[in-house]
Amino acid sequence: MNRGPWIDHFGDNFLWSNATLILKGMAPYGVVALEEIDRVCEKLRARESEPDRGQTWRQEWRAIGDLIEKRGDAALAKGHKITAGDYYLRAGIYHYNAERFLVPGADKKAQGAHAYKIWHQGIRLRCPNVEFVEVPYEGTTLPALFMKAPTSAPAPTVVVLNGMDNAKEMSIFFCGLEFARRGYNTLCLDGPGMGETRRMRDMPSRYDYEVPGAAAFDYLQKRPEVDGKRVAIMGYSFGGYYSSRIAAFEKRYAACIALSALHWDLAAWQQKIKDANRNAPKSVAQSNFQWRWVAGAKDEDEGIEIARKFALKDVAKHIACPFLVTHGGNDRVVPVENAQKLYDAVGSTNKTIKIFTTEEGGAEHAHVDNRQIGIDFAADWLQDNM
Repeated sequence: MNRGPWIDHFGDNFLWSNATLILKGMAPYGVVALEEIDRVCEKLRARESEPDRGQTWRQEWRAIGDLIEKRGDAALAKGHKITAGDYYLRAGIYHYNAERFLVPGADKKAQGAHAYKIWHQGIRLRCPNVEFVEVPYEGTTLPALFMKAPTSAPAPTVVVLNGMDNAKEMSIFFCGLEFARRGYNTLCLDGPGMGETRRMRDMPSRYDYEVPGAAAFDYLQKRPEVDGKRVAIMGYSFGGYYSSRIAAFEKRYAACIALSALHWDLAAWQQKIKDANRNAPKSVAQSNFQWRWVAGAKDEDEGIEIARKFALKDVAKHIACPFLVTHGGNDRVVPVENAQKLYDAVGSTNKTIKIFTTEEGGAEHAHVDNRQIGIDFAADWLQDNM
């Protein structure tokens, strides 16, 4: 499959190139700087052949994170809180990216903890309208970020679920800001297996995501800012499975968006990754440990067995609310035909599919090559259908 007009920074090393493209996709929201990203990529290119590539990746992204973080400290010492917030937001996302390819363990957890510390400093300084909340869930809580719509009346609300590699601290910007502009509240949730919940609270994922989906709805019903009859569920990347599963079994949601479909046969995909990591590890987008860590599996074989439960084949027919699936026509993570399979299987009479071409942009996985195009389409669809 040919890529579009964007740059693959690391040639045939799709593992690193895809991770870089995800970061670059956050540029419209002012939480990364393209010059800083390119600076790191130049250093990484010179080190690409080193044997421990997870540590190599971590060292360079940690270095830029430390540098930008110190500039934030200097700005804050002078009382320049907004500038400090800008620096901390960028440092936080670089620190989070540094953790990406570290194997699960104390080092990974420490890097993640530092990322959240700095990230949250930035959000509190730059975005005082973002509220840090805890969603009650099975005797504990799930961390989330709530961005209120700029209105005093109860407003429609979108619950946003991340993918396998992302975090609510990214979603609140590329989703929350756009929904707020249209008069919507946004709750960005780190559910089981995601972001802070997996990294800091050691909570793996689950296939029956209607359980955390119901917890999020229950929480929102108690907030006076929320119009309880107009609450949508949206997931991107792996979250496309989560949101679809929730819509199938938690009927209180008024609409559902899968901003990219998931693999129709997740177990077969995991087997393919297992084989590729053995034979051509630079060709895949995921580290060989990523899924089994997210799923809480002890090894790859158990991970493949768990993946069999993460299937929409016999689930999508239960979706009855308005439904949108978008996908990139040049998606190199999840083949584009899976979006059509999901669309065909969805039971709703009001359903839409949108495939973005390389000419339009937004043609990579979860539209990371041009996030603005993808989220604008989804937000406009939501306005028209909920």
